[in-house]
This record gives sequence, C-alpha cells and structure tokens, in this order.
Amino acid sequence: MLTRRHIRVKVMQCIYALTQSKSDSLEGQQKFLQYSIDNMYSLYLLMLSLLIEIHKMADDQLERSAKKYIAVDKEEYPNKNKFITNKLLQQIAGNRMLKNELDARKLKNWYLNDEYVKILYKEILASDTYKKYMATPESTYEEDRKLISELFKSIIAPNDKIYEYFEDDKLTWVDDIPIVNTFILKQLKKVKEDHIPSFFLPSLLKDDEDLEYAKKLLTKTLLNNEALIKEIEGKTPNWDKDRIADIDAILLKMAICELLNFSSIPERVTINEYVEISKEYSTPKSSIFINGILDNLVKEYRVDGKLKKIGRGLL
Repeated sequence: MLTRRHIRVKVMQCIYALTQSKSDSLEGQQKFLQYSIDNMYSLYLLMLSLLIEIHKMADDQLERSAKKYIAVDKEEYPNKNKFITNKLLQQIAGNRMLKNELDARKLKNWYLNDEYVKILYKEILASDTYKKYMATPESTYEEDRKLISELFKSIIAPNDKIYEYFEDDKLTWVDDIPIVNTFILKQLKKVKEDHIPSFFLPSLLKDDEDLEYAKKLLTKTLLNNEALIKEIEGKTPNWDKDRIADIDAILLKMAICELLNFSSIPERVTINEYVEISKEYSTPKSSIFINGILDNLVKEYRVDGKLKKIGRGLL
C-alpha cells in the first residue's frame, strides 16, 4: 500500500513535527513514525469496514420494513433483497479475518458513530447508480463488483463528513485518506469471487526493507542536520533560514541525505521524488527551487566522488 514516496512523506511529517515542537528526541520521532505507519492501516480497515456497516444497515432496515409491511425505499424494485445479497458486499461482510483484525485493533468507530453510516446509506439509496442496479432482479458477480466500486468512488471516498471525522480523529490521517481510498478502489476493481479472505488484509509495506529505509532516512537526516544545512548553504550563498519554507528545508535535507547514504537509489529518482512531493506540500515555486539546488549538488558530488551509487538503472 505504501510506496517509497508515501514513506518519504511520512518521514517529512515526523521531521516537521519535531521542528514545530522544538523537540530534540530522536527516539520520540522514531516512535511517531511507527505510530503514523501503523495508524494508516487502521484507517484502511475503517474505510473498508464502512461497506460492512452499510450492508448491515441495509439488512436491518429491510428486516424492519418487512415486519411493518412498509417499503424500504420509495422506489419499488423487482428484487428488494438484491443489494443485501450483492456478492461482493457479502464477501466483505462475511470475511472473518477482516472482522478479527477490526476486533484486535478495537476499531468500533462506526458502532459509536453510526450517524456517518446513515449519511452514506441515504446517499446510496438516492443515487442513480443504486437505482439502476436495483431495476433488474439478478446480477453477476462482475455487476455486483462494479456497483460497489462505483459507490465507493462516487459516494463513500469523497464524502466530506467522513473526511472531517477522520481529520478530527487523528492528524496523520489527513494525508493518508487519498492514499488509502485509492488503494481500496484498486482492490475493489480487481477482486475476484474466489479470492481468499487475506486479499482484504494486504501488507502495508512491501517488505521489511521499506521499513528500514524509513527509519534510516529519518535517523540520518536528524542526526546530520547541521552538516546538511551547510550543504544547502553552500549552494545558496544568500540563503536566509527565516525566509525559506520549513517544508523546503526539510525536503532538501532529506534529499541530500538520500543522495549520500542510499547507494541503491538513483540520483534522478531522488530528485524527481522530492520535487514531486514539494509540488503537493510546499509553495508554488518550491519545486523549481529544490530541483535547481539538487541538480547542482549532484554535479558537484559526481566531481568530488561523493556519490557511491550501485545497481541497475543508475545515471
């Protein structure tokens, strides 16, 4: 789920938090990094579990309406059970491994805040996508899958109330929401009827190497802060620490650290990644500023023999 770019953003957030708090605790930031990564998985589980709660609410309302002899929807559909028996919804709602993980992490957010589920369910019932789906009595797994994908993409993922809830709950989730939603949507588009339950419990990181990369990047950037500042000053004689954006300074230090300490990462990859991150998190002119400094530094490092790059795809 987490790419190297996402990991770089996580490290940037940790360094920024330390800068703002005036703290000098490396151990504290290492714990914050691990906390931020772990919490991203909880966010993934909570977003996915919204489908479980929506399915449960639909089932409860259908049962209550049957007892009261009233229609669940204003519309009359040929098969009122069709949404309840949606094969993908049942696949997710019946996933015991997923439920066990939610229980293990004590993620009862929607049970305690079911008004958010009601908001989503109401929007789903009113949507043309839902009405079109319910207009026919039967459907294939592929049709069921397309419905859930579209409902997630158009109603659940972009819902402002859900975003505000997560924003208030945990600060680190603000930047994680788009990543998590994009990943879930990709899953919903490629899931098969015969996929094993663990399909919905993917690894957050590709391997242990990614976690080690995150820890090393954070640690070396913080421990070599003064030396990295001098590297930047050398390329910007008129550099004013008070005028440069905090994020720009952090990204430059991280990029220089990566250039000098991660031999398997091509310098062009490093430059491109930090330039792209600056476009999203810093000022409009930051990407040009960062690209210029890093380009000059790479040329200097090559001449001085400071770049020790190995592996395929290197410049």
